[in-house]
Amino acid sequence: MLHVFTLSGLCLGIGMGLLLLSTSFWLYKFLKKRKIKRHKEKFFKQNGGLLLQQQISTDECILEKTRLFTMKELEKATDLFNESRILGRGDQGTVYKGMLSDGKIVAVKKSKKVDENQAKQFTNEVVMLSQIIHRNVVKLLGCCLETEVPLLVYEFISNGTLLDLIHDKSHEFPFSWNMCLKFAIEVAEALAYLHSAISIPIYHRDIKSTNILLNEKYVPKVSDFEISRSIAMDQTHLTTLVKGTFGYLDPKYFRSRQFIEKK
Repeated sequence: MLHVFTLSGLCLGIGMGLLLLSTSFWLYKFLKKRKIKRHKEKFFKQNGGLLLQQQISTDECILEKTRLFTMKELEKATDLFNESRILGRGDQGTVYKGMLSDGKIVAVKKSKKVDENQAKQFTNEVVMLSQIIHRNVVKLLGCCLETEVPLLVYEFISNGTLLDLIHDKSHEFPFSWNMCLKFAIEVAEALAYLHSAISIPIYHRDIKSTNILLNEKYVPKVSDFEISRSIAMDQTHLTTLVKGTFGYLDPKYFRSRQFIEKK
């Protein structure tokens, strides 16, 4: 009889231990999930997400053109931001190739940290860039603000950069003088559009061959608007910290810090 009670007590003890272990595990999972949720909410607010949501909800045009992606969506699209998905690295961040759940191929840019004081400007410029529709400007599809570092989602451009084409030694593509002229004209048209054809002009501030992408038909597309600035129509110039790539900076802008349309 004693053996029966001992065995029953042992089974009860094991059962209680397993129940306690299981409860602890699920409690840990719940607390971890809640912590992650709080972090996402914090980063969303910090990166200007509430302002962006407000603008989207009050303007149907913005709603159609600006998508708020979740971190989970973009992690799945990029295989948890796998190194093998990296398309390029730059001063402003790293770009990954991704595939959304609907099969659409995109470029996901993990930008550098946005200063909390600049969150409003960042949000406004995301909205502005999402409104730009020009065949020679890379299309911004949306963003994710749930992380400490904002993620920008662009259309995927398949043929690399103009720099790659210029230095391509394979000669599989005839890079003629006429082609050079075509690229120059189309990029100039894109800049003219950004400077004068939209309601709030945008100055790119870092035009160079690595920031001009080529699609499958070798149509050039201006990209990388990370240090771009918007400017009111009645302003003749913008005084800023000097930003851009040395070797491509206008000496007058470098000395005066006054950025103008004719740079």
